[in-house]
This record gives sequence, C-alpha cells and structure tokens, in this order.
Amino acid sequence: MINACLLIIGNEILSGRTQDKNLAWIAAQLNETGIKLAEVRVIPDVEATVVGALNECRKNFNYVFTTGGIGPTHDDITSACVAKAFGVAIERNAEAEALLEKHYTREQLNEARLKMAEIPVGASLIYNPVSAAPGFRIENVFVMAGVPRIMQAMFDGIKNELKGGEKTHSRTVAAYVTEGVIAAELTAIAEHFANVDIGSYPFIRNQRLGTTLIARSTDTAALDLAQAELKKMLLSFTDEVVDEDLASA
Repeated sequence: MINACLLIIGNEILSGRTQDKNLAWIAAQLNETGIKLAEVRVIPDVEATVVGALNECRKNFNYVFTTGGIGPTHDDITSACVAKAFGVAIERNAEAEALLEKHYTREQLNEARLKMAEIPVGASLIYNPVSAAPGFRIENVFVMAGVPRIMQAMFDGIKNELKGGEKTHSRTVAAYVTEGVIAAELTAIAEHFANVDIGSYPFIRNQRLGTTLIARSTDTAALDLAQAELKKMLLSFTDEVVDEDLASA
C-alpha cells in the first residue's frame, strides 16, 4: 500500500474563518491513483510546528502534500519552513521569477509578489496555470496553494509523477436500522474480514434513523463476500436494505 499524508497549513482554517475544501478532492484523486490518504493534519502558521510536522511525515509516508502558506504576505511561511526542514537554503528561483514576470506587468510585480518566486534550493517547480505563482516538489514533499482552484490545477500537473499501488474499491449497503441494534453482529463480520475496512455511518432521512455500512479493500473478491455478509446481516433485522447510501439520496 502506497500512502500519503496531507498537511493543511493556515491559521485561517483553525480559526474557522476559512473552510477547507481541498481534503475530499485530494483524497479522491489519490485513491484513483492507488495512493491511500492515511493521515491529515491541520496546523498553524508557526515555523516550529510546520517544520516538525514535515520532518515527521516525510519519513513516515510515501508522499506528503501541503496546502496553504505560499502566497506573498508575512504569514505565508510554508516555503521557508520546507527549506528549513530539508536543511537547504531558500533563493529567488529564476524560472519562477520569469513565470511571474510573464503574468504580471512590471509595475504589478512588486517585492511582495516576488516572494512567491522564493523556492528551496534543489526543488522542482509545480506549475500554476491559473495565477502563475508556482508550487514545488522536493523529494517526496509536494507544496501547493491553498486556493482550491489553483491547488487542483497544480495537482493535475503532477499527478502523472505519482507512483501508486493497488486501487482501493468500496461497496455500500444501507438500511433503516440503528447502529446499536447491529453493533455485535457488525463487529463479528469486521473481525472475520480482516483485510476489509468496514465503516458504520448513521444517518437521518425522512425523520427515520438508519445506518450506512461501507466496506473498502484492494481485494475485490473479499469485498464482494463482505458486502454479501453485511447485507445478509441487515436483512435479519429489516427487509428495507439497499446496495447504496440512503443518506445521500
């Protein structure tokens, strides 16, 4: 299993002022590539925290992706933190500066915007077709913008560089049965299918309580067997069982 960690960097996320919209999109894209998003951290714009998280995660995961903190203002410290984590200098990157010069007029390209051309030595650029200011890659760390549209464009540009493993598949069954009723039987099924990750998710629809069960695995044969057992178990409590997520209907 090839895994990844996502570091969402920004005080504005932790304060609740800005709602993160990148996590679900990145997770889905990685799954399509055969990479499991195994951990996500939301951390502040604090140098020691960012550097510490980077050094820990880049050792423990195949890939690390960061979003946020590469803009032109004083609190955009991600690039400098990455350089410090890797023990390299940060410098005005000639290619990045040329991209900014092409995007902005000379009058618009002030020192604040030129800060976005400061890249750790040894990093390769991640191109930004939306607003020019690039992200970058250094070893297994990919540094991207926090703005969803820009981040998505950056990710699309580096997706082919990622080496994934087996893709994780999923099967879903749902019923108007509460978790407390099925908990014991569900535990037994989960223990039997050790190579299948089975999650239980309660919902309310039409003022009725129900549960959606989602099984995930790279082993489709085991997944089909697990789904059949889950459906059989639910049918022992109710005849209103469907092979889809009732909560999303």
